[in-house]
Amino acid sequence: MPKDNLSIYITATDQDAVSIFNKHIGSNRNQNQGGIGGTMYSYAVDDDGTINFPILGRIKMEGLTRLQCEQLIAEKLRPYLAETENPIVTVRINSFHFTILGEVGSPGVKTSGREKCSLLDAIAMSGDINILGKRDNIMLIREAADGGKSVHRLNILDPNVMKSPYFYLQQNDVLYVEPNSIRKTNASIGTSTHLWFSLASVLVSSATLVVNVVNKTK
Repeated sequence: MPKDNLSIYITATDQDAVSIFNKHIGSNRNQNQGGIGGTMYSYAVDDDGTINFPILGRIKMEGLTRLQCEQLIAEKLRPYLAETENPIVTVRINSFHFTILGEVGSPGVKTSGREKCSLLDAIAMSGDINILGKRDNIMLIREAADGGKSVHRLNILDPNVMKSPYFYLQQNDVLYVEPNSIRKTNASIGTSTHLWFSLASVLVSSATLVVNVVNKTK
């Protein structure tokens, strides 16, 4: 998806033949040691769903699985290599961010290092929904490639939620767990009580001031 970040490394029998493809070009220069014999370079998926890859240029990645990304890049590499070469492409999906708010143990911006992070994973990472949160009407706000926002409702009490196209999170998703009726009632009572105490305090202070003024004039 746009705004995802991919780490890519290419290996072959003749490593020198593919070394040029492991040299990153463009503005994204984040590197990490991939543990596979070389440095994996980081590529951001642009808003048009493409990455800018050395020599190969723009490659459309949007909508592909990690395996499909590997296969696509490998096919594009073949014209540049000997016929006997069978390049191995390793693609990793780097961590992405989402925000969870509302009635959870630890609200805030979370980072997932998994290739897939489900709604249930996100809730677990935030310390679970507390007793005052709605589990049957969780709001998910998703940003599209064009910057538009869409809102979806998810019910984790329904087993079919795992079949929802919104069960797995995407980059910059926002989850909001609404308070249940008990929380709303308590909040309303708390606010009203605070107002009454404030009003009573003002009245007592005013009465005391009046009494003091009257006593001084006698």
